[in-house]
Amino acid sequence: MKVLSAPLFLALGILHAADPSFPKAAVASVHPLATQAGIQALEKGGNAIDAAVAVGLTLGVVDGHNSGIGGGCFFVIHAADGTITCIDGREMAGAAASRDMYVINGKLDDEASKTGALAPGVPGYLKACAAAQGKHGRLKLADVLLPAAEIAEKGFPIDEVYERKLAATAAKLAKFPSSAAIFLKNGQPLKKGETLVQTDLAATYRAVAEKGVEWFYEGEFASKTAEWMKASGGILTAADFASYKAPEREPVRSRYRGYDLVCMPPPSSGGVHVAQILNILEHFPLKHFRASSRVHVITEAMKLAFADRAHWLGDPDFTKVPRGLVDPAYAADLAKKIDLDHVTKVPSHNTPPRWDGDIYGKHTTFLCTADAEGNWVALNQTINTAFGSKVVIPGTGVLMNDEMDDFAVQPGIPNAFKLVGAEANAVAAGKRPLSSMSPTIVLKDGKPVLVTGAAGGPTIITQALLLITHVIDDGMLPVEALAEPRFHHQWNPDQLKIESSFGEGTLRRVKALGHDLDESKGFGACQAIFLDRETGLFYPAHDPRVPGKADGR
Repeated sequence: MKVLSAPLFLALGILHAADPSFPKAAVASVHPLATQAGIQALEKGGNAIDAAVAVGLTLGVVDGHNSGIGGGCFFVIHAADGTITCIDGREMAGAAASRDMYVINGKLDDEASKTGALAPGVPGYLKACAAAQGKHGRLKLADVLLPAAEIAEKGFPIDEVYERKLAATAAKLAKFPSSAAIFLKNGQPLKKGETLVQTDLAATYRAVAEKGVEWFYEGEFASKTAEWMKASGGILTAADFASYKAPEREPVRSRYRGYDLVCMPPPSSGGVHVAQILNILEHFPLKHFRASSRVHVITEAMKLAFADRAHWLGDPDFTKVPRGLVDPAYAADLAKKIDLDHVTKVPSHNTPPRWDGDIYGKHTTFLCTADAEGNWVALNQTINTAFGSKVVIPGTGVLMNDEMDDFAVQPGIPNAFKLVGAEANAVAAGKRPLSSMSPTIVLKDGKPVLVTGAAGGPTIITQALLLITHVIDDGMLPVEALAEPRFHHQWNPDQLKIESSFGEGTLRRVKALGHDLDESKGFGACQAIFLDRETGLFYPAHDPRVPGKADGR
């Protein structure tokens, strides 16, 4: 099926003349200041890779409850020469980490993986940014760090989302004096419109700009972190930081209705399962289904994929992750399990072909950029839950992640997002926890036409999936696709999270098919950029459910 071009959208009355389009480049993120930083990088002579790094570093200042240099990321890059690069900046467990490290006095302490000194892994964000920009960018890292440092030093008014996140985590932030000093005022969280100033973070950005990422991984920051960890019962050391690498990984590649998808491989589960679900859906004429039938079929495919996720997925350097999960023949077998008239129970995972031999080689935000030269970037970055571990390393302004909770802290025990995992995602020294981040680039005839990804824990996978189906199956532009109601099923718990905007009739019919509904006013945060190949115009879009900005030049 051909994606509708902009002129045809206009003819159908779908695309309005006011819909933003840009001939040279496009940027989409969850914060206007970050999107503006990306545009400024382009105006300095940078390309889409430089713009992505600029946006990401600025988000670490203005959207720090979601991501930052104390966390990790995945880059999926299509360079102008056609090169595909996937960079793994996922956080890594320290050398002293062990499978049962959260079993204390014979009892599981699942809070320890979320808050405090045992929650962080070694951040990979800066190493990945340096690798991406070094290979494909035009600007220096300092060129995009320093403007972000200025925002951190001068401060910015927090928005409603930031206020809400602060209010929800203030009690935990208050446990750590260095965190409270930044995010609380007289012991109370900042309110919407109040200015958040981060002078220590500005100094850290400037130190990295001047001395390179080595200052972070082999110098003063690593030393300060190791010192705080030792005094606070943590396990990360300076040696853990010095040994961190941001490797390139072989992308997950698949096809859907004549389009090619390039996705992040493990330790991202997102790429594998976006591809797997789309492979299943290839066997169903989605565009001809009524809304309730479409929700039902896609939900059943989600359940099958998430059951496989719980068993098979983990860090490919430590566990065998079968390539057969994205085999079209395996998807065809799974599609036969879907009953169009009723829910089918999925008691456990299925077994893909060649599972033992053909394997992959050894609270979040999403942003995307593209330029007319053919550079496209899908970048997911995170510190996991809101404000990560709640720990700011004293004197640095850096908020550390709580990505250790993305491991199966004990196999079969749900994490903060109610996801369960098996031994494949158990804690181990030097291992990277499984992620749901799903940065994806879609190509037609070898040329990029769409980039997307999302934030929102395990719903990241399903948000990206739904955006892709709306664009390819329904011929929508991202701005329309992002306004469509969403739904999500992750196998366990056996419950369908679904937005109430579907309407009472559709919800009633979906429930009649046997689904247990968890109605929501809205969830997630997805961004996308679409290229109309006939006009050469970019159409960036940000999720209407959250603040953000899509812009271009």
